[in-house]
Amino acid sequence: MENVKVFSIIIAVFSVLSVESVGLKDLKTCNFGAVYNFGDSNSDTGGGSAAFWPAGKPCGETFFGRPVGRGCDGRLIIDFIAEHLGLPHLSPYLDSIGTSFRYGANFAIGGSTIRPQNESMSLNGVSPFSLDIQIVQFDQFKDRTGHFYNRSYPRHRRNLPRPEDFSKALYIFDIGQNDIAAGLRKKNDSAFHASVPDIVDQLAKAVQNLYEHGSRTFWVHNTGPIGCLPVSLHYHDIKPEELDEQGCLKAQNAYSMEFNRQLKARVIKLREELPHAALTYVDIYAAKYELIGNAKKQGFVEAANICCGFHEDEIQVYCGHKQNINGTEIYAGSCENPSDFISWDGVHYTEAANRWVAHRIITGSFSDPPLPIKHACHKP
Repeated sequence: MENVKVFSIIIAVFSVLSVESVGLKDLKTCNFGAVYNFGDSNSDTGGGSAAFWPAGKPCGETFFGRPVGRGCDGRLIIDFIAEHLGLPHLSPYLDSIGTSFRYGANFAIGGSTIRPQNESMSLNGVSPFSLDIQIVQFDQFKDRTGHFYNRSYPRHRRNLPRPEDFSKALYIFDIGQNDIAAGLRKKNDSAFHASVPDIVDQLAKAVQNLYEHGSRTFWVHNTGPIGCLPVSLHYHDIKPEELDEQGCLKAQNAYSMEFNRQLKARVIKLREELPHAALTYVDIYAAKYELIGNAKKQGFVEAANICCGFHEDEIQVYCGHKQNINGTEIYAGSCENPSDFISWDGVHYTEAANRWVAHRIITGSFSDPPLPIKHACHKP
């Protein structure tokens, strides 16, 4: 715990000094007219529900009062980012009902990976909408909306993005956790480590594709501490020596850290390759690990506790599902107060935890360069 405190202080001091060194007070606020997001369930605002099957109750209960396609009781980090930028929540690209794309679109789909996997949604939850497909969808979205915008009456344009906003938009990448999960599932350390350069390079190619078509500002999340997810801790027989000081699986977190190390190096290289781009690397891992290490101080229960689901006596029923156990039907509902929990369902965070993380990353405290998100269009 003391190590976490010291680490937090160092991060805070470094961020203040670094922000001052790049002359933040002299930078103008970026005019992000739109946000385009690419990702997995951590930022899926309803694409998965539109493509496969809708997220049911009790998801959405805290903020929206009903299921709205998010694997959470309320808002996600991407929702808080949009609110901070003064924009509405992003509409999923695949959702055709009540949709407006005037201020951007969300291509994230739950279960998505950076690198296409030879697996399926029905087998193990892997989405066919890998990052390369999401980029193809964006390219088509941009071409088609531009076509209709220039040929529509003004009243028909209100739900379409302005063509000039694409170059001034913020492009967010929040993907990679499922690539790591796939590596863990295959239980082959050497194969996973050999695959990381290609996984990272495919994300870089997605950025390059967008850059070649005029995109300039990129906000790239690394992946969180997968070894701290309660689903990992509840579904495995674990020996004490396998855990770190925060009760997380060291071996699984090592996968995340290796991916993050190579991702950061690739982002730095992209800055040289794309001279007109502003690329921000966001250390989601550090932010989430700090929250987990200070859970009780921040008003949460133990980080390994799960709000939604039934996990007792080796019986595991996933959030919102029903299961017959020895003649008794068990419904895996939510806890009484989700805002006390970090984990919503063992994999995804609660709205309260998402808010905690979002409010810290938007300041630039966990970013390289350490610029607030409203200044992310600037190159220090």
